[in-house]
Amino acid sequence: FDTNRYPTMNAAELSSCNEFQLLDVRLDEDFEAAHLVGAVNNCVFEVAFADRLAESAPNRSVLTVVYGEDATSHEAEAAREKLERAGYRDVRILEGGIEAAEAAGLEITRGRPASAEPAVPQGVVPLDLKESLVEWTGRNLLNKHFGTVAIDSGHLEFADARLVAGEFVIDLRQLTCTDLAGTELHDVLIHHLHNEDFFDVVNHPTARFVITGTDTVADSTPGAPNLRIEGNLTLRGVTEPIEFLASAGITLEGKAAAQTTFSIDRTRWGVLYGSGKFFRRLAGHLVNDHIDFQIRILAG
Repeated sequence: FDTNRYPTMNAAELSSCNEFQLLDVRLDEDFEAAHLVGAVNNCVFEVAFADRLAESAPNRSVLTVVYGEDATSHEAEAAREKLERAGYRDVRILEGGIEAAEAAGLEITRGRPASAEPAVPQGVVPLDLKESLVEWTGRNLLNKHFGTVAIDSGHLEFADARLVAGEFVIDLRQLTCTDLAGTELHDVLIHHLHNEDFFDVVNHPTARFVITGTDTVADSTPGAPNLRIEGNLTLRGVTEPIEFLASAGITLEGKAAAQTTFSIDRTRWGVLYGSGKFFRRLAGHLVNDHIDFQIRILAG
């Protein structure tokens, strides 16, 4: 963070202070594992942070020192902004967080170690069908429809702590349109999507995606796309390759999870209805070629 904007102090300066209040703004479990003697915990990631300030830092006039994990983590910066908005007159960030303070010899109170990061599963892991979800959006020039489609079955395969393969079967018979739910037009649209104009569900009731390769995105961070996935999508009996980025990780319960948003050009799979590539003078029957998908996968 910008030390010219946010007043800071180092461990030596803190040691020489006589009157101050010390605020640890990290996770509760990290505070319990190790914190500076005299610090009070108020996790800045929680929405109740501001409401708890009257208890955790009761004096708005005295020097308030806040610290986080280390020099690269911004929780102390975020906390200082909130404290300033709440009327605290003198707030400073402890440079380098608890990591630098410990290295400088400040006294640390230790408790129960923080929980370890959950391990990546190994082998073949089935999908959690209740928690996994596929959402679709189709558009024309001005409007859109959106809904869900059910995952019938699937699994992921892990080796050497990384995703190496997987397969999902999508049940096109369980296709819904959320924006038309409860109206007569819902069934009209679903019938249209089921017939030969779109997905020809009578002859091709399912779609299938098979992962053929994965690669880690360089320099990615948690919450950002960190996994490149390649695979083959079979729809209407046609198999075509696709590639997309996903944000993937392991939940606190040890389950593999991923979310992604991507588009496909439906005409590659022979879904031609309303496509400007194949028809002229469509007027109000024009349908965009691209279908958008938002997918959440949970396995384990």
